[in-house]
Amino acid sequence: MGNVQLLLRQHVGAPCAAIVKVGDKVEKGTLIATPTGLGANIHSSVYGEVVEVLEDRIIIKPDEEQPDAFVKIKEGTPLEMIKEAGLVGMGGAGFPTGVKLDTKIPGGAFLVNAAECETGLVHNVRQIEEDFARTLRGLKYAMEITEAAKGIFAIKAKNEKAVAVIREAIKDEPNIFIHLLADIYPSGEERAVIRECLGVTLGVDKLPSAANAAVANVETLLRITEAIEDRKPCFSKNLTVIGHLNDGNKPHVYFDVPVGTSVGELIEKSSGIEEPYGEIILGGPFTGKPTTVDTPITKTTGGIVVTMEFMDLHQAPTGILICACSGNEERMRDVVSKYNGKVCSVTMCKQAVEMKSGALKCEDPGNCPGQAEKVLKMKKDGAEYIVIGNCSDCSNTVMGSAPKMGLKVIHQTDHVMRTIGHAIYRKLRISKQVPQLPNGK
Repeated sequence: MGNVQLLLRQHVGAPCAAIVKVGDKVEKGTLIATPTGLGANIHSSVYGEVVEVLEDRIIIKPDEEQPDAFVKIKEGTPLEMIKEAGLVGMGGAGFPTGVKLDTKIPGGAFLVNAAECETGLVHNVRQIEEDFARTLRGLKYAMEITEAAKGIFAIKAKNEKAVAVIREAIKDEPNIFIHLLADIYPSGEERAVIRECLGVTLGVDKLPSAANAAVANVETLLRITEAIEDRKPCFSKNLTVIGHLNDGNKPHVYFDVPVGTSVGELIEKSSGIEEPYGEIILGGPFTGKPTTVDTPITKTTGGIVVTMEFMDLHQAPTGILICACSGNEERMRDVVSKYNGKVCSVTMCKQAVEMKSGALKCEDPGNCPGQAEKVLKMKKDGAEYIVIGNCSDCSNTVMGSAPKMGLKVIHQTDHVMRTIGHAIYRKLRISKQVPQLPNGK
């Protein structure tokens, strides 16, 4: 096992401050960094010695022996223990869970994002199939803390085995239900989950509490149970490694990987990269970012994707259509560069709203009124190809106009989808509406 690098920014908010120094011996669960503002505690994920304390990370050399035992957090109320454990959302931006659960929603709904939104990632569904009891208990703890009246598991209908596991487990739970989602992207976006489960469309500046709801993903619930029942700090991560690997493109699922483990170590554990390859993505095909083998995983890392090589556009003039549901302009330009295209036009999805932070949010994730005007602009700017990063529905509307204008379409995720054997995102050929059982069970 190589050195473990624990980044001091693992979450939304300010980076943490190290409270250890070079030469300190640490154990699994040793508190090594604390928040300087909005944030969450960081604990060592291994037994070892601190060898470097840098501005952005703490580097630990692991001992050869790694016992299963860990330093337990102090006892307290369930909410206090969640905060002490350093829990953050394990499937998105990493908002501190203790802060999220400190908001009461009496009579409201606690929604569980089990959508496994990013194509190719499968660890959340696998967790449901193999360890649902602790996941369900985590939901009950979250409901009790927030005073929610009901809980709802939102999951894609295609995951039939996981759906069956949930239904069997909740059949005698009067306040816990299941809501089936269509197999589209971004069905797991927080406001999309609220819209689909509760019929409430939130504005881009509204939090789930505006719908008297809270949302967490399935791994977050599992870590809630660990914090409360086992007094376990949050120092491990579930994730998927998939792509252009020596043993094929099947997904490799890993549970309880020590946070700070390198991308390269997990790729090697998954049989290694099949050369030549295109890029390594940290995260999922839509929202992940290009990375290197030296990068450490964090509490929010959901996937590592190795892709096939990019085709060559031979410097063809290429337009970019930026979507709030996928890569930002920097990422889209990076993709065009890797395709050896030449950016000649940049436009933005008509539903993308720029927030104060500079990030984009979609007005109605997954529902698109059309992109013909944006496509026409790229055509007028001289584009031969357009690279889009849109959701399933936006991609569908682009395909209603771009081919008629003689434009060749590439989706930001094409090289990933071809690598893993998944259909590329173009025409939406399924209904966005999924039939539900009358009693939600």
